[in-house]
Amino acid sequence: MSVGKSEYKPGLLGSLIRNKCTRCRQGNIFQYHNAYDFKNMMKMHDCCTVCGQPLEPEVGFYYGTAYVSYGLSLMICAADFTAWIALIGISLNDNRLFWWMGVNAILLLALQPLLMRLSRTIWLAIFIHYDPEWKARPPARVERRNDQVKNNW
Repeated sequence: MSVGKSEYKPGLLGSLIRNKCTRCRQGNIFQYHNAYDFKNMMKMHDCCTVCGQPLEPEVGFYYGTAYVSYGLSLMICAADFTAWIALIGISLNDNRLFWWMGVNAILLLALQPLLMRLSRTIWLAIFIHYDPEWKARPPARVERRNDQVKNNW
């Protein structure tokens, strides 16, 4: 049985990496695609441009992304350290461990804009799940907002 166009469910991992809305997995969360445009890298739409899901469900919603970003950074450090051991090795008799620390710090700094965006998308996916009936059901409305502190991170 073939999957019809209306039954197609976009994959979670792909939509997270592409920073798509977690409710419909089609609309963009961020206004600008370039994560390295430092002036605009964290500017988000108020609502999903496809399904209308509010992207800031409550005041201070994204403060929890620090935990997700920390976890992603630890995973990168572990993968980087494992690759360093396999390719170069670690010894207490020379400076290879300190070289790894420097390379790891530079890698984390270079990936920081991508990690910040990804952590916001993952945090949103934890609380707002995919809705296969998103076209028929309206999204939950925001109960309270504080526009004075919006984007004041």
